[in-house]
Amino acid sequence: MNRQEVKEKYKWKIEDIYSSDKEWEKDFALAEKSLDFSEFAGKLSNAETLLKFLRKDEEFSKLADRLGVYAHMRKDEDAANAKYAAYYAKIAALYSKYATEAAFVEPELAACDESYLKNIIADKRFSDFDYALKRILAGKPHVLSEAEERLIGMAGEIFENFYDIFGYIDNLDLPFPEIEWEGEKVKLTHGLYGIILHSDNREKRKEAYEKYYAAYEGLINTITSVYGGNVKKDVFLSKAYKYNSCLERALFAEDVDKKVYDNLLKAVNENLPAMHRYIADRKKFLKLDKQYFYDMYAPLVNGVELKLGYDEAYAYVVKGLAALGGDYQKLLQRGYDERWIDVEETDGKRNGAYSTGCHGVHPFVLLNYKPTISEVFTIAHEMGHSLHTYFSQKNQPYAKSQYKIFVAEVASTVNEVLLLKYMLANARDNEMRKYLLNYYLDSIRATLHRQTMFAEFEYEAHSLAEKGEPLTKELLCNLYAGIGKKYYGEEIEHDYHISCEWARIPHFYRAFYVYKYATGITAAINIAKRILTEGEKAVKDYFKFLSGGASTDPVSLLKLAGIDLSTTEPFKVAMREFEETLTEFENLMGI
Repeated sequence: MNRQEVKEKYKWKIEDIYSSDKEWEKDFALAEKSLDFSEFAGKLSNAETLLKFLRKDEEFSKLADRLGVYAHMRKDEDAANAKYAAYYAKIAALYSKYATEAAFVEPELAACDESYLKNIIADKRFSDFDYALKRILAGKPHVLSEAEERLIGMAGEIFENFYDIFGYIDNLDLPFPEIEWEGEKVKLTHGLYGIILHSDNREKRKEAYEKYYAAYEGLINTITSVYGGNVKKDVFLSKAYKYNSCLERALFAEDVDKKVYDNLLKAVNENLPAMHRYIADRKKFLKLDKQYFYDMYAPLVNGVELKLGYDEAYAYVVKGLAALGGDYQKLLQRGYDERWIDVEETDGKRNGAYSTGCHGVHPFVLLNYKPTISEVFTIAHEMGHSLHTYFSQKNQPYAKSQYKIFVAEVASTVNEVLLLKYMLANARDNEMRKYLLNYYLDSIRATLHRQTMFAEFEYEAHSLAEKGEPLTKELLCNLYAGIGKKYYGEEIEHDYHISCEWARIPHFYRAFYVYKYATGITAAINIAKRILTEGEKAVKDYFKFLSGGASTDPVSLLKLAGIDLSTTEPFKVAMREFEETLTEFENLMGI
């Protein structure tokens, strides 16, 4: 479908950011002209000068964000549009120049006396920036000399190379062969592999699985070298910045206590018997003598669907999230009425879905809607992101409005859980109920169990590297296989292919990122449970969290919603949720 064929009501109203490209170009010229902070360099130890800098930096950043969001949204409407590709490239260059211009700020502030930093943090004029300044104060022990910082800054592009190289391997160079699918010979791709794995054709699943992993195994030495180099880079930077470990450095960047990471791994490990039970149930229900990993996504419940057009689906989501109260539902309706959402799949449009936005304008959502159950959940998920952004920007100054990645998936997943609970309560028959329970089990397995397994692997890999152990392909494959056997149990065959799975995970090139998915769904399950049992009080507490932005550390923000991840209780609640869902599913399936 051509974009011009799409009805106006199904296109996002991007004019709410800029009414025309001429307005964008005018602001871009203004941003370029204002990008000069040289007058402040070497003078930030004066409170008045620092305040002037922070205000100027804030105004520039607001403008750059607005320009950037417009450019990437326009580009995502149609990748073939050269004009907006050029806009996006110009913004990328502007951000790069900004990074160079502002490179002096953090080292200079960190070099200031502790008493000076404490005084400006206590000064009400700096209240918009107090959390950011507290983080600079806390990071003083990890700041290097100006010369050392410059050297590491010069090596920044080299450090990023590992991620880029793996991206080229994963997206361009893997020797994926052809496979016959739906009567045609087509090249196996990441997307097609996922589709085949979710099909009920076991022979085809096996063929795709073996061919897919053979491509990675053919390049395993190269991938081992790239991943090993990436881990060495992490080790180097953690030592250079005087952290005790790579994990400590990663957690400091998010302002997260190590207790949270430890609680996650401990809780999941202690509750693996329920996971093993689910794996055994799958084997039994699929009537398999031997179960392989290519069977893990085979459908257990067929023929269930909720085919809703977009308008019906959106109305269903609004109704399904009634537990969050009338004000939340009105905001959801505003998003629909005021065209926050780009709905239709069109030629050249970016695939998938996301939420985005800039300060001073409502958030936006990109969809490629199809009438399936999973797409109904996608609406709820992305609007969860958007309303989190809406509340944070409405209630926080710009400097505190952008919440950390640690909590980024909480609101979206709360919406998914609440919608699922609504659908279960209104399921028309047992087949729909079975489907939804299985959907929930697989969501928890993929987001909580699997991501924690990934987190445990990268923790062990980094620990070995920190001890000077060479990360060979044998070591990494054996390490991954051992952790996999612990997580999945004995009712599935642990072949060589799956021991190489670590080699295809892009997130491993952003160390200690994956655990945030697991803590996110843990927090969401707990929040949804509170809302459904305690009602209005829990909703009010949840809105405090949504409104918190980055006003304090993310674990403290979640405490506003009644969830304390520094204790073991939320993790136990999430584990019980999985086990209780599994018991209900088993009863319905007659297992």
